[in-house]
Amino acid sequence: EELVVSSAELVPGDCIRLPAAGALLPCDAALLTGECMVNESLLTGESVPVMKTPLPAGGQAAGAAYCPEEHRRHTLFCGTQLIQAKAYVGGEVLAVVTRTGFCTAKGDLISSILYPKPVSFKFYKDAVKFVLFLAVLALAGTLYSILILVKNQVPVGQIIIRALDLVTVIVPPALPAAMTVGTIYAQNRLKKQGIFCISPPRINLCGKIRLVCFDKTGTLTHEGLDVWGVVPLEQRRFLPIVREPRRLPAGALLYALATCHAVSPLRGQLVGDPVDLKMLESTGWRLEMMEEEEEGELPALQQLGMKVLAVVKPPPEDEQPQDRRHQAPVGILRRFPFSSSLQRMSVLVKLPGEASAHAYVKGAPEMVASLCRKETVPPDFSQTLRHYTSDGFRVLALACKALGSVATFEEALQLPRDSVESGLSFLGLLVMKNVLKPESAPVIQLLRSANIRPVMVTGDNMLTAMNVARGCRMVEPREGVIFVTASPPGHGKPAALKFVPAEHSQGEEQPEGLQQQDGSSLPARHCHFALNGKSFQVVCEHFADLLPRILLRATVFARMLPEQKTQLVCSLQELNYCVGMCGDGANDCGALRAADVGISLSEAEASVASPFTSRVATIECVPRVIREGRCSLVTSFGVFKYMALYSLVQFVSVLLLYTINTNLSDFQFLFFDLVITTTVAVLMGRTGPAPALGVRRPQGALISGLVLGSLLLQTALLITVQVLSYFITVSQSWYVPLNSTVTAPQNLPNYENTVLFCVTGFQYLILAVAMSKGYPFREPLYTNVLFLLVLIFLFGLMIWLTLYPLGFPKSLLKLQAIEDFSFKLLLLGIAALNFFAAFVLETALDHGLLGCFRRLRRKKASKKLFKRLEKELSQQQPAWPPLDQPLFATP
Repeated sequence: EELVVSSAELVPGDCIRLPAAGALLPCDAALLTGECMVNESLLTGESVPVMKTPLPAGGQAAGAAYCPEEHRRHTLFCGTQLIQAKAYVGGEVLAVVTRTGFCTAKGDLISSILYPKPVSFKFYKDAVKFVLFLAVLALAGTLYSILILVKNQVPVGQIIIRALDLVTVIVPPALPAAMTVGTIYAQNRLKKQGIFCISPPRINLCGKIRLVCFDKTGTLTHEGLDVWGVVPLEQRRFLPIVREPRRLPAGALLYALATCHAVSPLRGQLVGDPVDLKMLESTGWRLEMMEEEEEGELPALQQLGMKVLAVVKPPPEDEQPQDRRHQAPVGILRRFPFSSSLQRMSVLVKLPGEASAHAYVKGAPEMVASLCRKETVPPDFSQTLRHYTSDGFRVLALACKALGSVATFEEALQLPRDSVESGLSFLGLLVMKNVLKPESAPVIQLLRSANIRPVMVTGDNMLTAMNVARGCRMVEPREGVIFVTASPPGHGKPAALKFVPAEHSQGEEQPEGLQQQDGSSLPARHCHFALNGKSFQVVCEHFADLLPRILLRATVFARMLPEQKTQLVCSLQELNYCVGMCGDGANDCGALRAADVGISLSEAEASVASPFTSRVATIECVPRVIREGRCSLVTSFGVFKYMALYSLVQFVSVLLLYTINTNLSDFQFLFFDLVITTTVAVLMGRTGPAPALGVRRPQGALISGLVLGSLLLQTALLITVQVLSYFITVSQSWYVPLNSTVTAPQNLPNYENTVLFCVTGFQYLILAVAMSKGYPFREPLYTNVLFLLVLIFLFGLMIWLTLYPLGFPKSLLKLQAIEDFSFKLLLLGIAALNFFAAFVLETALDHGLLGCFRRLRRKKASKKLFKRLEKELSQQQPAWPPLDQPLFATP
């Protein structure tokens, strides 16, 4: 029976019928019959539609448990767009619901956006500790003020209000808002450059990046591949490369190129993997799907003698080469889609006039060769493969097999994949060119010069990856490479690990450090390690103690599966690296999410999983984000110090006034908090990042010698200036002491209040200038024009209020008229001296005043694990690793 229900009512186990015209999928489901074309860009970031085939039935597959990741090619995911569904043998396209709601892959993505990984950053933890310290200070100040006010016989109600007043003075309520200002400005600047950020706290984290992982295809190199040529085979020998596949004679190799793909026509256009499209295009053959209703396709059916899924027809006669004429179409019976874990795909094909079907397989050369019969693989296979991959070509191998007599289309659907993909005959190699993006090399060079380590993580072949690494200067020509090869345990042997130096191609001399000594070669200190996904897995499982050392020097990771990319990012984080990951979102989603800073170059919805998305698909965004991160971090430090010192200035002045039984007037508080501090704190963060990316990194810890030293010295200076100005005032001949029987605000205006108002007003502005350092992470203060104009205006306002306070502002702020003009000039002189001293202090601290004290004490070991390891490896004798010597895992 069939029911129409709301998608909200679906539960796992329901069998659903998929509409042929397509739909948005409301749940995760396993495909039971038919074929589906699905756009999965929401989840994977891959804009190319994916072909889904039914779950395998019968044979070994019948006993296997269903797993969404393992059977990814048979699973329809929630939130993805079903473009079209086609039934095989009449009937309908059916699927069974496996997961719904937040349990689905989309639900997982949504929850990761709603509840992102918490940003663990020392700066934020220290900020909380510092606020607690200010709270303790507030408590001490409150107790002192209560004692003083009780002594001055102030009413109880007034004492409570004044004591609470002091708490808001020392712990500024505007602190969190002020600290996010720099981050918001950075976010807006990034947005103007086409880089979008959905997690602003991570911008500060960008300032601490020490290592960036890059995907290769689509990130360092261009997305598309062009067919460079085909290397055919004759009597187990490779023939010269054929640059135009359409010139191949009719035979297995040409048929494999024309049929072994997952391309489908969609609304008159062919869609599928770019590699498949280019391959089909290079042969000139045309693909047509067999529709149920079409009557006009009978000739093809008659020629092939059975029902087929699709037909591939040769090019029109006038387009074919003179000496090669192909007339007969070829029928595709079944497709086994490409799987990254199997590293291959295959098709079952029916040739006209032949009783038996043929299987064609295409995939990673090493994988395909391992599935072929030994006698069909040429002896120089590895050598030829190396010749092409080391030149940066992407190589795929093709193989075939005759399948006995498959009489019907239905029989083809019953064949298990394992039996098809074994005992194959090797056919040849398909060579494709992948071009490096012009921006890649300069950016990698820039990162290396800034002491930020670039690492390549790719699913491609090792030698292709090495070629790209050399092309983009991740590995310099003079730098050596050591391949890390690890084999899993088996046949009673333990897992083995070996470090093999790469032979230097182009016959160049050995780099320094690889010279022979006592017959054994010593590795250069600056050698790069390169390893593939399988070796990485073995090292993780059996050589966990050596993993940190290998990660410290590894630059190229090839043949990595998506989950291994994520594992690598997490392993690097365990070494205390702040890790950036830049990928095109296709199979890097997990790694982008796991990294401290993930930058996606894809505009697909999957990019929402990463905190940053760049509209421009080049890696130029990486140094930009780092520069903005450094600028934002320094701004946050500056604003934090300013807010802390602003509260200390007010705290000291209020305590001083409480002691003599007076206070600041309400409008004076308002003037300081709103007119001066708020405008300054908001505009302070507008300064942009420095144009150059330097080697130095901003510090990430608030509770450090440099910050605390600055705060303590500035606090000492501001207390000295306030107390000094108070005593100078008291010593003047015209000074009239306060009436001690009257409390504030009744005893306002008075001389003490007015003098402290003028001095502290200048102190707020002086601190704003001193804390707005430019070099080396930000542009100079004068580039922030609005901030500069506001500072000039406020300095002018304070000078005017000190020298010539006129009627209205004077009565509003409750200022006492001081007739002695030379005293007013003395106050300005004190402010100028304060300005000079504050500036000298900050500059001296910046240029290593505390470094002198640091030299006196013993050097502490770094808290960062990778730094300790680097030091240990640099001192180790004999040098590590031992070359060409197998190391065995202890069971």
